[in-house]
Amino acid sequence: MITQFNEKRFVLCINNKGNEASLEQWKVYQCLPDKEADIHNEIRVIDEEGEDYLYPSDCFSPVILEPYAAEIFLLEHAAVKT
Repeated sequence: MITQFNEKRFVLCINNKGNEASLEQWKVYQCLPDKEADIHNEIRVIDEEGEDYLYPSDCFSPVILEPYAAEIFLLEHAAVKT
């Protein structure tokens, strides 16, 4: 189950092996819908660089955020990118 906030989805990185520079284990990331990626068991995640890349979906677990928390998360991450 993946909860959405204004069509934004969030996941928890549970395994960053091989992607240590791009992902922090146990950190929440925003992911983007990508039907083609889903077919290949991948997920499109906005990583530490602020760019979206494909990663194996088994490296993540869906996260449920309350709407107010999701809004703060998005505001904080938008501030980091600027």
